[in-house]
Amino acid sequence: MTKLSVNINKIATLRNARGGNVPDVQKVAVDCELFGAQGITVHPRPDERHIRYRDVELLKPLVTTEFNIEGYPSESFISLVKGIKPHQVTLVPDPPGVLTSSAGWNTLEHHDFLVEVIGEFKKHGIRTSIFVGTEKEMIEGAAKTGCDRVELYTEPYATQYPNDPEGAIEPFVKAAELARELGLDLNAGHDLDLHNLRWFKQQIPWIKEVSIGHALISDALYYGLQNTIQMYLRQLRD
Repeated sequence: MTKLSVNINKIATLRNARGGNVPDVQKVAVDCELFGAQGITVHPRPDERHIRYRDVELLKPLVTTEFNIEGYPSESFISLVKGIKPHQVTLVPDPPGVLTSSAGWNTLEHHDFLVEVIGEFKKHGIRTSIFVGTEKEMIEGAAKTGCDRVELYTEPYATQYPNDPEGAIEPFVKAAELARELGLDLNAGHDLDLHNLRWFKQQIPWIKEVSIGHALISDALYYGLQNTIQMYLRQLRD
């Protein structure tokens, strides 16, 4: 079954808006697991505008499912990940100051850098995933870096899905098949939600994990967190 990893960045955003510790990021992570999530994802950024490095340290002993830390591999990020030793690190090509992830890696241009970083994480027994688009050459380039998985950047799929589900999924199916042929496991994330998740999973049933944050936390405002997590899990099961 495809695992659901809940990205809790938006919980930290809400907390940081007022200071203090409401909502409690650590408690929400524990509750997400209690409610059925099979993983917790965090994406600390240099300005710590949502998840802070200290949050990651506090979450380490609490997360009992899969802990996934994603972000740009700066020196401080690499040091954090090596210290925490999560189950998975997802490398995202976010320069400082961006609002959200908006593209996958150019795995050809950054080949040497990625090989070096991935090699460092592997010394510490951390599974590595690279955020990529659906371009054939980028997935082939990812396979040459030594990573374990690729995470498909799904915003283009989500944008096209309402008007053309078949056209939206086609490049992702091809990319997923290529990744499998190259021996890479597969994750996906960005703008997946209750409307488009089931179709994505049905067309790519071997996907290992989806990471969902903004949409899931937004839905929880209407449906409640426990119910929302169960709703997302049903999209992955059906």
